[in-house]
Amino acid sequence: MCGIALIVSAIRITSSSLTSPPPATEKLSFSVDDVKEALRRRGPDSLGVKKVSLQRSVLGRNHISSSFIAAGDEGHGFCSQGNDDNGECTAQLHFIGATLQLRGSNPLVQPLVDASGNVLVYNGEIFGGLDIASDCNDAEFLLQTLGRCCSCGYCATAQCARSGKSTVPDVLSTIKGPWAIIYWQDSSRTLWFGRDAFGRRSLLVHWPTQDDSTFLLSSVSPIFPTEQTSEYETHNGLSCPSYWEELPCGIYSLDVDGSKSNGHMAGELKLHEYTNSMLKELIKWERTSIEPNSEDLQIYKCSTQSTIPVPAHVLLNALHESVLRRTSMYTIYQAAISSTKEENFVPVAILFSGGLDSMILAALLDQCLDQSYQIDLLNVSFDGQFAPDRISAKAGLKELKRVAPSRRYAMVTEVFHGPVLLSVF
Repeated sequence: MCGIALIVSAIRITSSSLTSPPPATEKLSFSVDDVKEALRRRGPDSLGVKKVSLQRSVLGRNHISSSFIAAGDEGHGFCSQGNDDNGECTAQLHFIGATLQLRGSNPLVQPLVDASGNVLVYNGEIFGGLDIASDCNDAEFLLQTLGRCCSCGYCATAQCARSGKSTVPDVLSTIKGPWAIIYWQDSSRTLWFGRDAFGRRSLLVHWPTQDDSTFLLSSVSPIFPTEQTSEYETHNGLSCPSYWEELPCGIYSLDVDGSKSNGHMAGELKLHEYTNSMLKELIKWERTSIEPNSEDLQIYKCSTQSTIPVPAHVLLNALHESVLRRTSMYTIYQAAISSTKEENFVPVAILFSGGLDSMILAALLDQCLDQSYQIDLLNVSFDGQFAPDRISAKAGLKELKRVAPSRRYAMVTEVFHGPVLLSVF
């Protein structure tokens, strides 16, 4: 799971998409290095920084040019706002990406930048919807795909439709899999960001306020200095949650139009609908509570005596396909794998309690993974060997060995005694 972040300064944001103005918050001082350190825990393979500097000449009111600041010149604090020494209105987009690489044959460092000046930081996986090869990295492929999108903004023109070009919301709506994204489309001077419809990847936001005009996006919050947090927050290990809110699921755009307001560029924030009709149906789907009558129960009882109901087969096949896709699409550091003895390489592990969910996943994984590989079962329990999860995990392992005697399983256990504070990053 990767960590991504963006720091935007000197852009005055207006929006009709926000239902209410953000509440005033105390301005907190933390540095770019603090954000990088927080993200590093989520992306140990690599960490990178890119700055995009936007300049608008005071004389040329409608002209905006973008440029990249050289590596190593990103500084340690948030950038200044206003005009530079050349009399130009400046703004900066500060991208940070920490990568935990799961796919692709070559190591990469986020943020990714293409030849057109588009910038991408991505935390997600593509399991379907887009035609991606098994040895291709998700972020690299997505950058190429988004680079072919129309640059006319957020609604496709007739000319774009005739040429067969997609929009950014079209591409993001097509992805099957969890994702959070921050993308700068240089040709349209538009910043895109968002999360998948089910919120499976985290993305926090700090909306600009009158007290603090900085716009921030981050997978996680840095830990603020003790003197900036309340006694309650410090005692409970929290990192000033009132400063952040979780970005609501959706696709957002910030169009930097080059106008000037009190020394700032202006940007209009918009929320876009997903363009996938099936996805829209899933989002709006509401469960209805139906109490079966005696006739329904009798029909179900007769059907289970002869065979498993069709819906159960459909669900099992869907789970099997999901596990198979996730175990067959990863090509992780081929050189490192090839140099490791196959019998010592364990490519996958399961968080294993011995309950129904983890047992089904372990059994399906046995069907999908080459028999030469071992499967690790990770079990965490409290209060020693007699903890319920430890007992059920041992019973589950015994059952797995019975139904899959040729598979090598290894139980990896961790026992905690007494109260434990768990920090999740």
